[in-house]
Amino acid sequence: MTFAELWQELAPIGRDPGTGGYRRYSWTPADAQGRAWFTRHAEALGLSVEPDRNGNLWAWWGETRTGAIATGSHLDSVPDGGGYDGALGVASALAAVKMLKDKGFYPERAVVLALFTEEEGARFRVPCLGSRLMTGAVDPDTARSLAGDDGVTLAEAMTAAGADPVRLGPDDDLLGRLAAFVELHVEQGRALAPLDAVIGVAEGIWPHGRWRFDFGGRADHAGTARFADRNDPMLPYASTVLAARQVAAANGALATFGKVIAEPGGANGVSSSVRAWLDCRAPGGESLDQAFTAIHSAAADAAAAHGVTLTVSKESYTPLVRFDETLRDRITGVLAAAGTDAPVLPTGAGHDAGILAARIPTAMLFVRNPTGVSHSPAEEAHLADCEAGVRALALVLEDLAR
Repeated sequence: MTFAELWQELAPIGRDPGTGGYRRYSWTPADAQGRAWFTRHAEALGLSVEPDRNGNLWAWWGETRTGAIATGSHLDSVPDGGGYDGALGVASALAAVKMLKDKGFYPERAVVLALFTEEEGARFRVPCLGSRLMTGAVDPDTARSLAGDDGVTLAEAMTAAGADPVRLGPDDDLLGRLAAFVELHVEQGRALAPLDAVIGVAEGIWPHGRWRFDFGGRADHAGTARFADRNDPMLPYASTVLAARQVAAANGALATFGKVIAEPGGANGVSSSVRAWLDCRAPGGESLDQAFTAIHSAAADAAAAHGVTLTVSKESYTPLVRFDETLRDRITGVLAAAGTDAPVLPTGAGHDAGILAARIPTAMLFVRNPTGVSHSPAEEAHLADCEAGVRALALVLEDLAR
């Protein structure tokens, strides 16, 4: 199938009819449909599809499974996410293999397509969980006990989906068979359009982390409790949101409280607790640490001023990633030889390629996003640009797999 045909088939899976956004959460029926779609099309190309011990899928092309060149991405989404984030890289990988097969190319090195699980961390709160488990960056016992807002743990969700959570853990054998990983992704941000470039190549990924802030107060009646008598956790939370914006701007960082849960949640009551999640990113580790420390301090001061307790816990952290320069230069050279000028760009968005970079040479290709909007139904990439991305990926795989 062509990229357009693959995309047309994939597009309805996990899309909410009301918002138009995607809710493809790991180990749910929508996730199972996406995995089945990937497996069906990979097998139609003659690839051998195998799950690894952490729930990621791998589709192999070639007899020798050492020194393999890997590509792929993820299908899971943030709540009401865009259709291109992750999914573009998976569909492009299938289309690139089809393109290479149609021209009669056969890889001397195996080519393997990856479909990673829980990249967004939308259900179990740790981003890139499948690749973190694979590389040993997350303890498997800790991972098994991770729970979503519904209280269902990863172990329970995997079991319900027919997978075995007992096998979770580092996969050095699989990593040892991979010589390089190249992930194609929609651009998250708007750097390529002003440069009149369709394809970009990643330089590295900003360090980033997620922290949970728990503000504990006392429930009360909204109509009778005097302000002076309240211990309202919503007030220090609101102060912290504003402080995070100011602190991040002063440190050249980005800080976002994108998720909050107030309990017990009555419209006519003072909350007893507020749980909120901070996402913080910066160009370097020092500036990230400075930003987080200042936000934490502001939250502590605001909580104390309102008689509210504060507990802060780190849920994930990814240090600065610099992609392999030799691989990056080889890729830009291949594209330049084919007439594609691909600017080298940094990114603040995390990816499985960034996790794998600690163990194997990795690189990323970006496809132009005309609006720059991501993690939203407004996320976009033109079909012609997506097809250019497929051609670029095919050129890179052909060069690396010789």
